Amino acid sequence: MNKTKSYAISKKVVYEAFLRVKANKGSAGIDEESIEEFELNLKDNLYKLWNRMSSGSYFPPAVKAVDIPKKAGGASTVL
Repeated sequence: MNKTKSYAISKKVVYEAFLRVKANKGSAGIDEESIEEFELNLKDNLYKLWNRMSSGSYFPPAVKAVDIPKKAGGASTVL
């Protein structure tokens, strides 16, 4: 059984986290939704995240592994 934990988190903190992801040029995750697509319904999307986190019903989706090329050749896989 999965247990959830509610978080005392403000809507402002959720918005600031989004801004950091956007500034870092965050890429689409496993759901393939881009930052631009997320922004089309930003207010509702951020509200849903905040509501789920604050109520303890948020389950993050699986992460997507990404290969980062290295100058010397090869790549490093990060999650």
